Amino acid sequence: MIIITDEHCTGYARAGHPERPQRITTTVELLKKQAELSLVWGAPGGVTEEQILRAHSPKMLQRLEVPDDFDADTPFFEKISSYARTSVAAALDALNLARDGKNVFSLMRPPGHHATRDTSMGFCYLNNIAIAALEAAATGSKRVAVFDFDVHHGNGTEDILLNRPGLEFFSVHQHPAYPNTGAANRGRNCFNYPVAPHAPRETYRAALVHALDDLKHFQPDLVAVSAGFDASARDPLADGPLLAEDFHWLGQSLRKLNTPLFSLLEGGYSRDLPELVFAYLKGVAGK
Repeated sequence: MIIITDEHCTGYARAGHPERPQRITTTVELLKKQAELSLVWGAPGGVTEEQILRAHSPKMLQRLEVPDDFDADTPFFEKISSYARTSVAAALDALNLARDGKNVFSLMRPPGHHATRDTSMGFCYLNNIAIAALEAAATGSKRVAVFDFDVHHGNGTEDILLNRPGLEFFSVHQHPAYPNTGAANRGRNCFNYPVAPHAPRETYRAALVHALDDLKHFQPDLVAVSAGFDASARDPLADGPLLAEDFHWLGQSLRKLNTPLFSLLEGGYSRDLPELVFAYLKGVAGK
């Protein structure tokens, strides 16, 4: 199992903001002291303008340099453009490693799945998963599935991938909840599985099974995962019911697809995040 991370991604923060550096540092700490998984640590490489501009407009990239907050949830930070690009670079490295048959997880911030073609929002500045999916499609992958199990709908990924040939998007999320999208399917290739707040665990698991079954029917040659851990029962930003064993099951289920697979960290804001990520990684690794 390869973990891509960079200590510099913890270099920005705003007091009281839930998307905080400790999400990375505490998870790295747990993964480095555990003995169940054999881990190789890697650092992000680079990303080109061409790769980013498949997903985002030039105007959006220019906006990343303007020192004003993007919205109430998405502050401007000095060098945020650089932080966001490094997170994208990690996603692209994860893609390439998956194509080489490796199990790989990008443990980076900022997350990405709320960033639309034209707008940074929801703690997200550039859409890591969408950029990687479009890179895959442009470099030989014929059928790319993006599976998003973050508790919040991946509205940005949907916006960018909508009706793109050879790509399908599957999102299981709480609804209603931020960003108040994802109530129904969109276009020819974006499939949403909304779950009501405070739904029983069995109901949430059933929605995940439904999405995974539909994903299998697509028969992808590559699976990109937006791995958000905020559907957990103790997460402060949502009303999900999932436990560590559910994320372990998710990892196992994705492994059983027998398809090249890479995962990127999205949300997850409870103190349990390190244990939830570890459970998921064990499932992906077949442990």
